[in-house]
Amino acid sequence: MIFTETKIKGAFIVDLELQRDRRGFFARTFCIHEFEARGLKSNVAQCNLSFNYKKGTLRGMHYQMPPSQETKFVRCVQGAIYDVIIDLRPESTSYLSHIGVELTAKNYLALYIPDSCAHGFQTLTDETEVSYQMGDFYAPEYSSGYRYDDPAFGIEWPLPISEIAEKDMAWALFEQTNVGISGGYKNLNDKQ
Repeated sequence: MIFTETKIKGAFIVDLELQRDRRGFFARTFCIHEFEARGLKSNVAQCNLSFNYKKGTLRGMHYQMPPSQETKFVRCVQGAIYDVIIDLRPESTSYLSHIGVELTAKNYLALYIPDSCAHGFQTLTDETEVSYQMGDFYAPEYSSGYRYDDPAFGIEWPLPISEIAEKDMAWALFEQTNVGISGGYKNLNDKQ
């Protein structure tokens, strides 16, 4: 596995080392030892699969608050996505920065997303499948997000939005909450 750190501290693009022969190739897609050697969290609490009918579908920008923060290891296994993460860690040198990476079933790239980062993606093809390895269990009471079009982040999505969940349209803007998520800050997206 080939790890390339991004401008988001602790976020890595992970490429496969293909062992090719006349049959095709073989490659490891995950290795606890290689993750731990780089100081990355390697636990896998659950694995998820997202299937998306239409090109232009947007999911995000999601994160979980303490004490249930999630690391994610994301790979596109059918079709293509534009995968985006935002650093929400106030102590990070890349705080409020974002990156976008094209993950496709043909380029075999994956993205390691540290906890305390918001995550979302847009499908670039119809019938796209995305596989996630999650470092913690989904906990709806700690689930939150920011709007995909929040001006605080300036994300430029490659396509017009064809589908998006009402929940994702309703997230607060960062300016309204201004909450970093390390250290157990209150989730201000909750309507109490």
